[in-house]
Amino acid sequence: MLSLIKLPRVFTINQVPKVFHEDSIISGYRHPRSSATDCILSLFQLTNETLNIWTHFLPTWYFLWKLVMVVLIQRAWQDSFTWPLLIFLFSCCIYPLTSSCAHTFSTMSARARHICFFFDYGALSFYSLGSAIVYSAYVFPDKWMNSLFHQYYIPIAVLNTVICTALACYSRCAENCFLLIQFPECQRPKFSKYMRVVAFAYPYLFDNIPLFYRVFFCVGEGCTDMNTNILHYYHITLALLTGFLFATHLPERLAPGSFDYIGHSHQLFHVCGILATHFQMEAVEQDMMIRRSWLREHSLPITFASSLGAALFCVVQNLIIIILFSLPLLSGPVCKEKKHNKGKKRSSAKVSPCC
Repeated sequence: MLSLIKLPRVFTINQVPKVFHEDSIISGYRHPRSSATDCILSLFQLTNETLNIWTHFLPTWYFLWKLVMVVLIQRAWQDSFTWPLLIFLFSCCIYPLTSSCAHTFSTMSARARHICFFFDYGALSFYSLGSAIVYSAYVFPDKWMNSLFHQYYIPIAVLNTVICTALACYSRCAENCFLLIQFPECQRPKFSKYMRVVAFAYPYLFDNIPLFYRVFFCVGEGCTDMNTNILHYYHITLALLTGFLFATHLPERLAPGSFDYIGHSHQLFHVCGILATHFQMEAVEQDMMIRRSWLREHSLPITFASSLGAALFCVVQNLIIIILFSLPLLSGPVCKEKKHNKGKKRSSAKVSPCC
C-alpha cells in the first residue's frame, strides 16, 4: 500500500534553513515547508526524526493503559490518596505524546517548529510537577514528613515549573525579523542550549531532593529503607544518562553523519527518558502500596490544592506562557530571502535565512 504513495523527499543540512539544523546531523532532513500530510507520511519513511517520533508515541499508549487501570481499578476519583498518582500518570502520558507531535509537525514552517517545541517544553515541565506531587505524597523519607520543607515543597515545585517553561521557551530561536520579541538562539546557540539544560535540570534536581536524601544519605531509623529503593536507583541512573545525552550530543558529535538516521543522541535520550519514567512509575506505585497505611496516619493530608489544584494551575500558567511566546511568531511579518539566496537552485529547500 505504501509503495503506491509518494513519500516526501529528504534533504541535507545545507539545503534547509539554520533553524532546522541539528548538531552533527548531516542528512535526513524533511522539507522545511512540509504540509501536515507530508509530516504524517514521513512517519513511514526513514528520516532523522522518524525514531524520535516513534520512541515517544508508542510508550504513550503504555502509560495511558497504566492511567486507565488506576482510574478503573483503584477508583482514583473516589479516594484523594490516589490523586497524586493520577496526576503523575497523566503527566507521563502528556509529555511523550506532546513530544511525538512536536517532532512530527515541526517541519511545517520555522514558526510551527518553535510553537511545537513550546508545547513540548510545557509538557516536560508539567511532568516535572507531576513527579513532585507524587513524591510529596508517597516518596518523602519518614524523617522529613510534615517538616517545613515538606510543607513548602509543592508551592516551590509549582514556581519552578513556571520558570522552567518560560526559560525554555525563551531559549528557542525565532527569526530575527519578528519585531515584537527577540530570542537568543540565533546569536548565541550554545548559550541557548545551556539555558535549556538548566531550565530542566534545576526542577529535576529540586524535585528529587527528598529521593536523593532517602536513597543516598539517610541512615538509621526513619529512612524508609525498602526494596523500592532499587527501582529508584534504576530511575536515577537512567535520568542522569538522559541528561548527559541531551547535553553532549554523543555519539553523533564523534562521527558527524554516521548516526543521522539511527543511533543519534536524541533517539537515545528519548529511550533512556522513557525507561527512567517506567522505573519511576514502578517505584512510586510500590511506595504507595507498601506505605499506604503509614502515610495516611503520619503524612500531610492530600488536598485538592496540593494535588489537582496545583496541576491545573500549572497547566493554565504554561498555556499562558506558550501563548505569550507564540503570539509574536503568529503576528510577525514573513521573512524574505536574502539576495545571496536568489541564485539557489529550485531543488534547494531553503526558504528563510533568518535563523
